[in-house]
Amino acid sequence: MQKITKAIIPVAGLGTRFLPATKAQPKEMLTLVDKPVIQYIVEEAVAAGIENIIIITSQTKRAIEDHFDRNFELEYRLASTGKKKELEEVKKITKLANFIYIRQKSPRGWGDAILAAQPVLGNEPFAYLSGDDIIDGRIPAIKQLITVFNKYHDGVIGVTRVPKTDVQHYGIINAVPLGDRVYEIKNIVEKPDPKKTPSQLAVTGRYIFTPEIFDALRQVPLDSKGELVGTAGIKHLLKTRPFYAVEYEGTYYDCGSKLHFLEATVALALKHKEVASAFKQYLKNLQF
Repeated sequence: MQKITKAIIPVAGLGTRFLPATKAQPKEMLTLVDKPVIQYIVEEAVAAGIENIIIITSQTKRAIEDHFDRNFELEYRLASTGKKKELEEVKKITKLANFIYIRQKSPRGWGDAILAAQPVLGNEPFAYLSGDDIIDGRIPAIKQLITVFNKYHDGVIGVTRVPKTDVQHYGIINAVPLGDRVYEIKNIVEKPDPKKTPSQLAVTGRYIFTPEIFDALRQVPLDSKGELVGTAGIKHLLKTRPFYAVEYEGTYYDCGSKLHFLEATVALALKHKEVASAFKQYLKNLQF
């Protein structure tokens, strides 16, 4: 059985929903308390045993590469001023994983991002983590998917249960339950009418793929925006291979949404050992 050691994280998007904040910095570098969004996602992958992080990037995302690289001047300044804790923190970031950066020539969808990474991925199963989505849980969400993959040896999608009134914002799975929060997927319905939705299980940015996804993606057309959507490749693959879903344990935040970004900031601040107590008191004292 092949161990999953590689993960794709796409970050080539323009981040227009967060303008003007993202005019001169990648949206993935926006901070939740004291770490950028992208670092939370990388740490989730690393905690699941992934060693190689393939970041699908673009010309405006150099700050991400710099973040995971060494900064010798900063390290020197921290060392010379006795800031050992801060020094260890910044050095630890550079040792998280092996980082590989691939330029996506244009923002042509997340299916195209997967194809861009094929030369590095080879003929191995791999993880895919959306660059917008943070899942806060005791067990890394992608690790929960890997556990299911190790049992069934086919593709796995991470899903979370959403209110029926919100299903029109997500891809929703039509699936057969297999027990223990695991499902076999029969179809994925994009943004269904709440009255006709096949379930309330929403696809939320965590996947395990087998190499068969590459040929499947080459078989499907671009969408109306000229993008290659990964979901279309999954649906094509479903014609010949099973695909599974796991309703992971953890709280999902779409950090491409301003509201979810604020919710994630509050939730993570309340867990942060330096600020949690004072921040909790601040929230209690707020007058509405």
